[in-house]
Amino acid sequence: MSENVVYLRKPTDTTSADGTAPTVLTVVPDAPPTRPVPLWVRSGRAVKSAVTHESTKATVRAVARHGAYTFNGGRIVARRTWDGKTGARYERMIRAAEAAGNLEAAEEWEERLQRFRAARHHRRMDLLHSPVEAAKGVAVGAGMSIGVLVGLGVVMAINNGDVADVITPLSATIDFIALLIRIVQIVWGPALTIGPFLALLALWAVGSKQQAAPQWALPANVRSGDGEPITPSIVVKALRDLGVPALRNAIKDMGDAGASMLGPIRIAGCGIEVDVTLPSGVSTNEVQQRRRKLAENLTRHEHEVFITIPEAARTVRLWVADSGALDEPIGPSPLVTDETMTADYTKGKAPWGQDLRGDAAALSLYQRHLLITGLSNQGKTVALRSLALWVALDRSVQFLMGDLKGVGDWNMFDGLASTLIQGPTDEHVIQVTEMVEGAVEEMNRRLQAPPGTTFPALIVLVDEAQVAFMCPVKDEDKRPYGGSKSNSRYFMAVRKIHNQGRAVNVLMWQGTQDPTDQNLPKLVREGAHTRASLALGTESQARMALGDKAVDGGAAPNMLRPGLDQGTLVVASSGIDIPKGQSSITVRTHYIDDDAAEAITDRAKALRDGVTTLHVINRGEDRDPLDDIATVVGDAPRVRTKDVLARLATLNADAYGDWSFTDLKRVLDDAGPDIAYKSDGVMVVARDRLHRALANRDDDGSTSTV
Repeated sequence: MSENVVYLRKPTDTTSADGTAPTVLTVVPDAPPTRPVPLWVRSGRAVKSAVTHESTKATVRAVARHGAYTFNGGRIVARRTWDGKTGARYERMIRAAEAAGNLEAAEEWEERLQRFRAARHHRRMDLLHSPVEAAKGVAVGAGMSIGVLVGLGVVMAINNGDVADVITPLSATIDFIALLIRIVQIVWGPALTIGPFLALLALWAVGSKQQAAPQWALPANVRSGDGEPITPSIVVKALRDLGVPALRNAIKDMGDAGASMLGPIRIAGCGIEVDVTLPSGVSTNEVQQRRRKLAENLTRHEHEVFITIPEAARTVRLWVADSGALDEPIGPSPLVTDETMTADYTKGKAPWGQDLRGDAAALSLYQRHLLITGLSNQGKTVALRSLALWVALDRSVQFLMGDLKGVGDWNMFDGLASTLIQGPTDEHVIQVTEMVEGAVEEMNRRLQAPPGTTFPALIVLVDEAQVAFMCPVKDEDKRPYGGSKSNSRYFMAVRKIHNQGRAVNVLMWQGTQDPTDQNLPKLVREGAHTRASLALGTESQARMALGDKAVDGGAAPNMLRPGLDQGTLVVASSGIDIPKGQSSITVRTHYIDDDAAEAITDRAKALRDGVTTLHVINRGEDRDPLDDIATVVGDAPRVRTKDVLARLATLNADAYGDWSFTDLKRVLDDAGPDIAYKSDGVMVVARDRLHRALANRDDDGSTSTV
């Protein structure tokens, strides 16, 4: 038998006898068998997988939750029973009042406790006599019942002529009692069996209603706070865990009566409101400074809890929103939905939005300077524009407008504003500054008018005013246009309007962003009667925007969420209804887009005779009065001479600020007869006759200047 020889070593002679290379076979040993995983390891993995499985967790939570409901429901029922039978409740309230330093309330609860003990003693003394009286009552009742039944039987016997009917009612009553006894005998056994289960079910229902289970065992939606109602116990626990030692110790001394600190929990818009009277030794700012922790203790986000300081001493007012309610948009503005709406500058209020209660928030603009600030792209221009849109529906109101952003946010006021300057450059700042200085001259003219003279409202509106304050350009006299010094032209013009403008209805409205001492000087921001702020970055900016009083009273625009709370303003003003004892109010403003704004300004333009909007400021050059009269008359068929004079003064106060009716009549009479005439008893200027006089004058080549 032949054998195949396998060489395990490479031969040194690489050639065979016939000269060819030999075939070498290499033997590769098999891999060693894998060691089996020990049983205890496999068992541990299986147990870990089973224990950490979501179904197991849900089952454990459900068992623990329902078990805790039943056990804690028994504790709640036992506590209620004990409170009802003893004076424990009154003693807790006394301790709570003493811990809060309210001695009057402690004395009142002590008096109630004495009355309760006296009534309980009286009831116990009555029990000594009740067995005898009960026995007498039973005997008398039984005798009367038997007598009635026998009497009824006698009547039946007489009626039927059968003596046996005398006992028929008594026999029927005995049979009925026997039936009841048999029913009780049948039901008693199952009742004894089912009764404990019904009792446990009742205890479970009490515990379930109170959510009396550990937090980890509660359902996911309750653990996350979705839909969780705010109850007195939740508020007290949130305050207890706030990290204020004096507050925590006082609540512990109160026992379960910590809710005595709380006023009534009231539904307030999309949330609730409650006043908390703090115990002695706890200041209101200690609670204000822990707003985030308080919100998390209430299972809310920080922006869903607002803390204000009412008039009552040692009291904070908490407003807690429903989860996610502040992320829902509010409805459209009445300016958009009601096409018949008009405005009354003196007596009306602008529909601006809604407060946190969900009530309409309206702002009075009458003789109030306005300042709106906030971070960039938070809705400042839209909030400011919505006020201008409302007041534009009052045909008597005049506008001078400067937009130092210049992206067309105010284009719709072309044809409404006497002046509209738009652009971000230094030249635009110069134009806006001269516009504001022209308003100062108009203010001075009005101030020098005879006493009792009334003037229409002139609103000088500058959006992105920080560009003007930061402008480094100087005029030919080396006076800076920007800055906050006594020779700064824009700053001083605004200050002059702030000082005296409201007396003659010349008002300054400004919108700025990211306020600092450089781009919003102290004297300017404090000159505004209505101050509103969107989201800001720091508390110091909030103080710049709203003032120390508002911030110390709970105003916190720095707590608003940039990008998420767009259009939400914190307002400090006497022109808006603020809850008593508070210094500010939070308003969620209506959003009015550009198309809706165009429609509103079209309605405002229809109320006017026509306004020619200037886009540059005239710098005192020679003027043609007839051309200027034609400019201010615009497209209206006729305009009252009184309005023509007012528009000329707005157009150029230097040239026409001192004009009277005599000056106007002289120019018109020189141009042609009957340009000014009476219509319905009022002197008016006719557009067609004025244009005809201009055409005739141009043909003659004559002109006049002023």
